[in-house]
Amino acid sequence: MNSPRTPEKPLATDVDVALIGGGIMSATLGALLSVLEPSWRIGIYERLDDVAQESSSPWNNAGTGHAALCELNYTPERKDGSIDISKAVTINEQFETSREFWNHLLTAGLMEGTDFINVTPHMTFVRGEKNVDYLRRRWETLREHPLFEDLEFTDDRAVISEWAPLLTTGRDTDEPVAATRAAAGTDVDFGALTRKLIGLATDRGADLHTNHEVTGLKKQRDGRWRLSLRDRTWNAETRGRTVTARFVFVGAGGGALPLLQAAGIKEIRGYGGFPISGEFLRTSSPDVVAEHHAKVYGKAEVGAPPMSVPHLDTRVVDGRSYLMFGPYAGFSPKYLKKGKYLGLVTSLRAHNLFSMLGAGLKNLDLTRYLVGQVAAAPETKFHELQKFMPTARPGDWETVTAGQRVQVIKWVKGKGGVLEFGTEVIAARDGSIAGLLGASPGASTAVSAMLGVLERCFADRYEDWKPRLATMMPSLGGAVSPIADDAAALTRSERVAAR
Repeated sequence: MNSPRTPEKPLATDVDVALIGGGIMSATLGALLSVLEPSWRIGIYERLDDVAQESSSPWNNAGTGHAALCELNYTPERKDGSIDISKAVTINEQFETSREFWNHLLTAGLMEGTDFINVTPHMTFVRGEKNVDYLRRRWETLREHPLFEDLEFTDDRAVISEWAPLLTTGRDTDEPVAATRAAAGTDVDFGALTRKLIGLATDRGADLHTNHEVTGLKKQRDGRWRLSLRDRTWNAETRGRTVTARFVFVGAGGGALPLLQAAGIKEIRGYGGFPISGEFLRTSSPDVVAEHHAKVYGKAEVGAPPMSVPHLDTRVVDGRSYLMFGPYAGFSPKYLKKGKYLGLVTSLRAHNLFSMLGAGLKNLDLTRYLVGQVAAAPETKFHELQKFMPTARPGDWETVTAGQRVQVIKWVKGKGGVLEFGTEVIAARDGSIAGLLGASPGASTAVSAMLGVLERCFADRYEDWKPRLATMMPSLGGAVSPIADDAAALTRSERVAAR
């Protein structure tokens, strides 16, 4: 059960819902719709030979369960010195919604296996008096909110050593340091979860077609969409095929922008995308891995994009534990890791050119940061790890190329081109097509994002679905979440468990 690698069915020429891309977003929407409307015919079209190979792959993303417990960019400091926690609260709530949905699928017997999620403390670690002061004020503000009341703070080096020994061993004892810890954080393998969700959808009748690339989208007179597909298998008898769909969701990661542009919907006008690639350092050394069990975020360098905030994470992939540090930013004009080099160039349009130029001029510090990262020598990059982990040895670590991220650029009246660092759903006014743009927090908030798609694109059905959705996710109906914010509780019952 829940394996998407079953023999594929013949390509249907007409479906109710077409999901473009085999990542966590399409998987989540497919699972939701297969439960809400089991009679609908759903087609999933993935250009590669398997699902979860781009941003949803565990080695292509840093998405270990974003809950805003440790990410400083979600709690900015206001000019008056106070800390704004509104975004952190929203992201934490959205992640809880995701966990409620996963919990429902497991307890209802619709999805099997809890190997995709593991209890892993979330920590923030900072150095220097100014940063220590900021972290203390952040903690004091956050702990007043019920979602963060269990967050711990310390500036005691001995306590930090108990929490995460690799952060303090070999460090200058005169350097002020501080840390916060949420002991009930989680590590999520979104690749494994994606496969389970798509497996759920195919178990309930959805058709998965890998090696099928959507090359065109055209709205027909009857309101349906015609998808042009290219069969990428080497021995395909028919290269070009078409499918018509009542509703289309573009969950193609970095490939979503060009496809929405190809669809010609006016809502995509003014939108552009700036691709950012990157690398991580990874170790599977048993001696090193055994000394660290946490997801630890630091503070970003000036001018660095939020996705480049340094972090030293415990990751569990296919039952094996690793440590991963990074990311190191880079640049590639591709919109997908396994995409075309002309991705950025071919996305330029008359309607988004000024957005792109305006955002570029406003973010010259980001440009300088990226240039510096690309030009940095390997020993310089490794020194960044040693700031976190002074005892790190080059021989224990290998370089892993991360996935592509495409930062949203859009035209905002009165501001011009603006570079966005979140995710955004773009939907046609008639609700017949939608797509998701952007990066972090991405996968962790997939359920909330897809609920938004349901509400916007199926307005005539959503009210009927709400009672069922509230059963799956009680917080949607105003009830207290059965898993609340205590991830440890997930290990004590039939709920989502950590191994």
